Amino acid sequence: MRCWTRIALGLTITAASLAPALASPAGVWELDTRDTRFTLEMCGDGTQLCGMLTWLSDANYNAQYEPYLNRPMADRMTQDAPNRWKGAMRLMGHRLSGTITQNSPNHLTLSGCAFLVVCKTYQMYRMEK
Repeated sequence: MRCWTRIALGLTITAASLAPALASPAGVWELDTRDTRFTLEMCGDGTQLCGMLTWLSDANYNAQYEPYLNRPMADRMTQDAPNRWKGAMRLMGHRLSGTITQNSPNHLTLSGCAFLVVCKTYQMYRMEK
């Protein structure tokens, strides 16, 4: 049994070392629609992800989202895989369960579902580090 434990541990370490290590997702990210920006940072024990809505364009439809400006959108999302965080989010007043996946140093995918039925995916691009 001890041999199987060592093999499993070895495979886990090998798989983790093969996963690409990307730059931290901390920074300012803009949705691909170019009308909304979020600031993300590592929080909690340093492996969790927190975020806040920090900018809205002056498009007319954004006036309805102003009450959510400078409010948390993600609080302590937990890392469940390399470059991927999962947990509860609040987007524009809606509670979602979702993931944020870092695809490259400058590209994130945010996916969330409300009521496990209504789902949406957004592409986000780094504005600054």
